[in-house]
Amino acid sequence: MPTELHYCPDYFAYSRRKTREIMVGNVGVGGDNPIRVQSMITSDTRDTEACVKQVLDLAEAGCEIVRITAQTKKYAANLENIRDGVRAAGCDVPLVADIHFKPDAAFEAAKWVEKIRVNPGNYADKKKFEIREYSDEQYAEELDRIREDFTPLVELCKELGRAMRIGTNHGSLSDRIMNRYGDTPLGMVESALEFARIARDHDYHNFCFSMKASNPKVMIEAYRLLVARLDHEGPDWNYPIHLGVTEAGDGEDGRIKSAIGIGSLLADGVGDTIRVSLTEDAVYEIPVAQAIVASIENSHLSDDPAGSQRGTLSYDPFSYERRHSHEMKINGHKLGASNTIRVFTSRKKWDALAHKIDKLGDFTPEAVAEDSNIIELDPWDTASIQEVNAMREPQLVTVKDGCHNAAVIHAFRLLASKLSAHHPILLKDTLEPSTDAGKDFLDTLLIASRNIGSLLCDGIGDAILIQGEEAPGQSLRLAYNILQGAGSRIFKTDYVACPSCGRTLFNLQETTQKVRAATGHLKGVRIAIMGCIVNGPGEMADADFGYVGGAPGKINLYVGKQAVKFNIPEQEAVDRLTDLIREHDKWIDAPAVVSS
Repeated sequence: MPTELHYCPDYFAYSRRKTREIMVGNVGVGGDNPIRVQSMITSDTRDTEACVKQVLDLAEAGCEIVRITAQTKKYAANLENIRDGVRAAGCDVPLVADIHFKPDAAFEAAKWVEKIRVNPGNYADKKKFEIREYSDEQYAEELDRIREDFTPLVELCKELGRAMRIGTNHGSLSDRIMNRYGDTPLGMVESALEFARIARDHDYHNFCFSMKASNPKVMIEAYRLLVARLDHEGPDWNYPIHLGVTEAGDGEDGRIKSAIGIGSLLADGVGDTIRVSLTEDAVYEIPVAQAIVASIENSHLSDDPAGSQRGTLSYDPFSYERRHSHEMKINGHKLGASNTIRVFTSRKKWDALAHKIDKLGDFTPEAVAEDSNIIELDPWDTASIQEVNAMREPQLVTVKDGCHNAAVIHAFRLLASKLSAHHPILLKDTLEPSTDAGKDFLDTLLIASRNIGSLLCDGIGDAILIQGEEAPGQSLRLAYNILQGAGSRIFKTDYVACPSCGRTLFNLQETTQKVRAATGHLKGVRIAIMGCIVNGPGEMADADFGYVGGAPGKINLYVGKQAVKFNIPEQEAVDRLTDLIREHDKWIDAPAVVSS
C-alpha cells in the first residue's frame, strides 16, 4: 500500500472532492450535482402494490433514489411491475436493485431498474463464513472466477445505460478478502477495487462506491482509505461516493451514529449521495438525511480565516489511536491519558440542575467549565500556543468561543496539530453558545454529533462540552450519547440494529424494542439485531451477542461471530437471548423502579 496517502487536499479548510458525474436514470450523481438523498423500501419485493406505495411515499418525502431488495431472480422479475406502477403514478424517481449472492437476480433486475447495487463480499460467492487459507495461485483463481461471473453484468449495464454501486460492507467481506486482509478498512477497499478494475477493463465507468460499517470509526477510516487509494490510482479514478453507516439503529442513537459517520466525511468534502439507515419506517430517514446535508453548509468557512497558515495532522487519519495527553484532575475526576472522556457543563446549567444532580444517573455532569481553569486559545495564534506548550504541567485547553467564526472540526484539528501532546483538550460542539430555547433539537443533535464525534474518532478529545443546546438535561444526554455513538465511553447497552428491508425475516422495529426492553439495563453489553444473514455474522464481530433472522419466523442466536442456537421460534427468541446472556455471565437484574 502506498505510504503517502491523502483523502482530501486540505485538512484545515473545506473543499468538496471533485468527481465525475454518473447518471442514475435522470438523476446526476457526483460532479457539480447536489448531494443526493437515498433510502430503501421494506416491503416484500413480490408485493407490487405495497412496494409502489412505499416508493411513492419516499419520493413524496424528498427521497431522490430508492433501493429495493432483489434476493432471487423471481423477486427481481417483479421489479418490472413495481417500476411500471411507479411510472404510471407520474413518479420518475430512479430505482435501484439491491443484490446479494445471486448474479442471475442482478441480470434480471438490470432489465427493469436504473441501477444495480452489488456487494463484492458475496456477489457470486457461495459464502459459508469459513476460514480457509488461500495461496497466491488460489487467490488468483478466485479473482478469475469473479471476473467470469461479474463481466456479463458489467456488459449488460453498459449496454442498457444502467448505473452500478460497488458497495462493500464491513459485515460481509468474502473469505478470500478476510484471509488476506482481515475485516479491516484495507480489506474493504481492496474488495471494491477488485470489482472496479473488472468494470474499467470493459470501459464501464457509470458506477460509484460505498464502504459501509456499523462502527463509525471503521466506516470513516474505510472511506478515507478508499478515496486516498482512488486518488493514488490516477485522476480518472474519480468516481462518486455513496455514504452510510449501516445498522445505525433507531431514535437518537441511530441519528447520532449516522451524523458522526456521514457528517464527518461530508465536512471533509467526501460524499455525493447518502442514506441514513434507521430501524424505523423509511420515510423518517429522509428528513434526517436532508438535515445532515443542509448542516454541511455551516460546517466550514469559504476560506481559511488566517490565510495559508497550516499545521500537520496530529494523528493518522487511516488508523485510530487516542492522542497521548497527560493525566490531570478536575473536580475529583481524572482526565487525559487513557482516562474516561469527561462531560462538562456550564455554571448556568449546573445551577439549574443542582437540586437533582444526585438523581441524574447516567447523565450526571462531571465538571463546570467556568470553574476548571480551562485555557482558551485561538488555533491560528501560534505564539499563544507556544506559551502554553512551554508549561510543563498539563493544562486543559480548548478553542476560544467566537474564534474567527471558525469551523469546529478544522479549528480543533489545527489546535491539536500545534498544541503539545501532553495538554488535554476539551471539545465543544459549537463555538457559538446557543441562547435559543426554541432551536430545532435535530439540527443541534446532528451538528454536535458531527463535530465532536468526528474529532473523537480521530483520537482528539479528553472532555466534551455541549453549548448548542440550551436545555440542561437534554444537553447532558446528548453529550453522553455522542460518546457512546463514537465508541468513546460506553455507559449503556449498545445496539447494532439494521434497517428493515424486503429480506428481513421478522418485524425489526417491534423486535428491536422488545430486545431493548429486556436488555436495556446491561451497561457495556453490545447486542446486534439483524434481519437476515447478509451482514449478520460480520457485524457480530463487534457485538457480544447477536439476534439474527435465519428463516421466516425462526431466529439464530450468536455469541460474537459464532452461531450457537438455531431455528428458535420468534416468540421465544428474546427469552432465549436473555438466557444466553446469563450463560455467559453478562447478565445483571434490572434495578427496581422507585416510584416518586
